[in-house]
Parts: sequence; structure tokens; C-alpha cells
Amino acid sequence: MQLHTIRKNLVKELSALCFTAPVTHVYNPLEYAGESYDLYFSRYGKKPREIILLGMNPGPWGMAQTGVPFGEIAAVRDWLKIEVAVGKPGKEHPKRPVQGFSCSRSEVSGRRLWGWAAECFGRPEKFFARFLPVNYCPLLFMEESGRNRTPDKLPKSEKNTLFRICDSALRLITDYYRPQYVVGVGAFAAQRAKTALKDKNIRIGRITHPSPANPKANRGWAETVEREFAEMGIRTL
Repeated sequence: MQLHTIRKNLVKELSALCFTAPVTHVYNPLEYAGESYDLYFSRYGKKPREIILLGMNPGPWGMAQTGVPFGEIAAVRDWLKIEVAVGKPGKEHPKRPVQGFSCSRSEVSGRRLWGWAAECFGRPEKFFARFLPVNYCPLLFMEESGRNRTPDKLPKSEKNTLFRICDSALRLITDYYRPQYVVGVGAFAAQRAKTALKDKNIRIGRITHPSPANPKANRGWAETVEREFAEMGIRTL
């Protein structure tokens, strides 16, 4: 199955889901930023791939704006050289507007991840020869206040349905890329990979999430993940 087909099927399945309070707004950048998402994979997603870096879900100032996983705007525009028109979600939160590449906010998690990649590998082509960042869940959930609600905090029935769809998509992606490793960026992504890929011959690992809400990430995230990759037997330098 081709990646474009995986995306289209994922959009169709996710569009049928309903989410209850406290979630009031749901963004799916695969839908309104599909052109950018497809360009990312067509330019940098040639198969096979040694290491899949698996994130949780989009951030409001990253993938929600650019359509690219961990898609901090400056990194996507200046390092990946991707900048295309981005649409709008069906129901937009006034505190979390989608302004695409015109957005002035910067997402720290994406800035750290792509900054590490640029420092270690120099050119995108060298990084993507081995690594490919993707997200487990493409949906961003927000409460009335604008606060993020992560997928693991959804009610059990909603979570189970969502995870079934996302597990299936992750299996299709790994079938396509045949990676040796799937490395969860944070505990949630690593656990979902273990569950979804339990019958596949893929090594599952975990690195520290680069979020500024994670104290460990604020004490030298790049150096921390270098050690964590080395412990998994993944050489980055």
C-alpha cells in the first residue's frame, strides 16, 4: 500500500470519530495540510528506512501549522525547504489559530528534534538516509480553554477506537518501510509501538521527549538522546 493511500484511508476513518467534553476542538493536519504532509514524505520518505522516530501527536505550533511531524516552522521552512499553502480545520479554536507558515510561534519540541538532526547530520539527506520522524496519532485535541489534551487522556471508549485505527496505520507504515527500529519519542509512543508491533521483528526503543514540560529535556536534550541511542546500539555520529 502506498503512503498516499494510507493517509487518505486514515483521514476517512478518523473523520467518522466523535469526541466528548472536555475536548471541544479536533484538528487533523493530514486533512487541511495534506499537501505539505505528502511533500514531506515524497521528498524525504523513500523506503526502506532503518529507524522510525515515533511521536505522539501534533503540537499546536508545529505539525498543526505545517503538516510535518514535529514540524516547527523555521526548521521545516529553512532546513527541510518545505513551505506550501496550508488550509484550515473545520472548527478552529480562537486561541489556537492555524496560520500555516505565517505563524510566529515556535514549538520547542520540534525545534529541539530538528536542531539535533541538523547539528548531527548537517544536511537533511544524511539524516533521512537512516531516520524518519512520524506521528502515531495525527489528531490534535483541545479543550475549551485551548489547553491540549493528549490521546492517552481520552475516555476509554474513545481512546480504544482511536488506538485501533492508529495501530493499524502504524503497522502499514512499518510494512512499507521495513525498519530495524521504531523509537518512541517519549513513553506513550514507545508503549503504543510495543502494542501495535508486538508480532513484528522490529526492535522497539525509547528516547526522552523534547517537550519543555519534561524537566529531563531541559537539561541538555541532545546529549541525553545521544546516550539513549547509543544504549540501543544506534550510532548517530
